[in-house]
Amino acid sequence: MSEEVQAKKIVVDQDICIGCGGCVSVAPDYFELNDEGKSVVIKEYNESDQKLIEEAITACPVQAISLE
Repeated sequence: MSEEVQAKKIVVDQDICIGCGGCVSVAPDYFELNDEGKSVVIKEYNESDQKLIEEAITACPVQAISLE
């Protein structure tokens, strides 16, 4: 039996994001602020950067970032 492994996806909830830029400071290769001042994901999840992505999630004061 083979298990299907689904790739994780980084998600920013635009309704919650306050545009503080914490995620951009921690992981600028993964996040940037758009024209509305909200964080957007600019790179697909890479398992080798798991720790960095977790740091960006932790840096968000309103918990707008998640891994799904």
